[in-house]
Amino acid sequence: GEESKMIRAINRLIKWVGIIIIPMGLALFAQAYFLNHRSFAESISSMEAAIIGMIPEGLYLLTTVALALAAMRLARNQVMLHDMKSVETLARVNVLCVDKTGTITEPKMAVEKVVPAKNYPGNDLEDRLAAYVSNMPVDNITAEALNQKFGQDQPLVNAKRIIPFTSVNKYSGAVFAGYTLLLGAPEMILRSQLKACQEEFARYPEEGYRVLAFAKYPAELADEKERLTQEVEVLGYVLLSNPIRKEAKETFAYFAKQGVEIKVISGDNPVTVSRVAGQAGIAGAEKYIDAQTIKPGEYEQAMAEYNVFGRVEPEQKKEFVQALQKIGKTVAMTGDGVNDILAMKEADCSIAMASGNSAAVQASQVVLLDSNFAKMPQVVNEGRQVVNNIERSAGLFLVKNIFSLLMAVFSLILTINYPIKPAQITLISSFTIGLPSFLLALEKNHSRIRGNFTVNILTKSIPGGITDWLAVSILVLTNKFTNIGDNEVATASTALLVLVGLMVLFWISRPLNKYKLGVLTLSVVCIILSIIFIPGFFKLSPLSGRAVFTVVVLFFAGMTLFRIMSRICDGIKEVSNVLTEKGKDAKLRDLLAAYGKDRDEF
Repeated sequence: GEESKMIRAINRLIKWVGIIIIPMGLALFAQAYFLNHRSFAESISSMEAAIIGMIPEGLYLLTTVALALAAMRLARNQVMLHDMKSVETLARVNVLCVDKTGTITEPKMAVEKVVPAKNYPGNDLEDRLAAYVSNMPVDNITAEALNQKFGQDQPLVNAKRIIPFTSVNKYSGAVFAGYTLLLGAPEMILRSQLKACQEEFARYPEEGYRVLAFAKYPAELADEKERLTQEVEVLGYVLLSNPIRKEAKETFAYFAKQGVEIKVISGDNPVTVSRVAGQAGIAGAEKYIDAQTIKPGEYEQAMAEYNVFGRVEPEQKKEFVQALQKIGKTVAMTGDGVNDILAMKEADCSIAMASGNSAAVQASQVVLLDSNFAKMPQVVNEGRQVVNNIERSAGLFLVKNIFSLLMAVFSLILTINYPIKPAQITLISSFTIGLPSFLLALEKNHSRIRGNFTVNILTKSIPGGITDWLAVSILVLTNKFTNIGDNEVATASTALLVLVGLMVLFWISRPLNKYKLGVLTLSVVCIILSIIFIPGFFKLSPLSGRAVFTVVVLFFAGMTLFRIMSRICDGIKEVSNVLTEKGKDAKLRDLLAAYGKDRDEF
């Protein structure tokens, strides 16, 4: 499948590193061997140190481990992922399209009461409903509710044939001798009679009931494709209710707090859906529209303006998702039926209830195994933890890569040898990048994801990379005058990189807590132990007083420079984030303005 933004950014980074290191490595070897007349082994060693420094080794592994751990935690909580990227995509989602039934409400219905039509004189309404219901298959939650109330073991009268419910017609029927009994959406059955009958049932949707019209059609319908052409005799109205899920309010309050818009898409009456959405605490539930009134080309405006859509046909769901994506939204779509599959495929992330249709479950990226929508905040938080922590860790990895690249270019320009040995790069990588980044990736971090992944990691890593390069470059240049020797320069450079690495780690870990403080302490302890017990392994040699003094001066100068650059980069990142968000908002404003809406309303 298509890769997520984060993986795409990491792949792009690796690709460029791969392109740069080959010519850079060859140039460094040629310079050391042919121009500086170093031995073959020394030339290979300096080339190897530069190349190792430029490769963000461990970043892929870290990303995979973080995603796998998130998937395992979710699996323990009855959430199954069909692909890894869905965790990240869900974390970036800012619009969630949900159905009323099964998401806001329990996936069950109950018949509350039956209201006879004003002009229907008979008192056999319930018997007629029993005759109709007993002939119909129990294949959905509405049929289940009707069967519970009116079902008989044996039909009173056997129907000639059944007209199955379709999402286009929005009614079903039982054909008897000379007539057909119909049950479904009032506007689809009553058609031209709707206006005259409206007042009989208009108040029930506002009370949160789903209203079904029950009518007698004066002809035998051949199949579901045959259109209704004659007037019907209205027998009555069946009022159904859906209990709202206990945890719905809490779940929707979480999304509102996180800045995620909820769009309720349902086949039911928009007034009913709006009322139910309001009871569940969905923001803007009063902004509802009948989807049948939306003309082609008006979808983007409708999606920007309304939050509740009633009488939605299956093919419209896909249009809704596309319209939201056109106005710059990242869309998640929940679904449980075959009708939802097209829209789910189109959405950035699709979520299915395990109790739904198996095809929808297969087509989705996230499956809620216990069909409990209240698990969604947890899925979003897992995604945020992965993206935020990988972003921070990638920032640590890139510090070393930026330094190595700049140092290699500097070495080529001044025709000097790359100053650090491969073993010393390993010490720096292990304890200022590898170990802390892995431990920090396990930390809980549910902050909202903002801005562009690449911009965010570059603004985190550029100050450290440049500080490292300037400090080591100055150290190498002062060696020309102080003449402390190549081995001491390598060890002093390693000391500088370790100190700057720890400073970057401290800066990236802000605000500090006990866990982050523990990670920092562990890194420092590991470095000290390595220097004391295995200096030979990392090719470290004793430093003279002059070298120590130079390192201390350069570190404090570097610290000031790093702080200034970090503040500038943080500012750039904030501006980039604000511009990204404003760009999306402006797109919406322009769209509404084009349709003659007041911009300030937005």
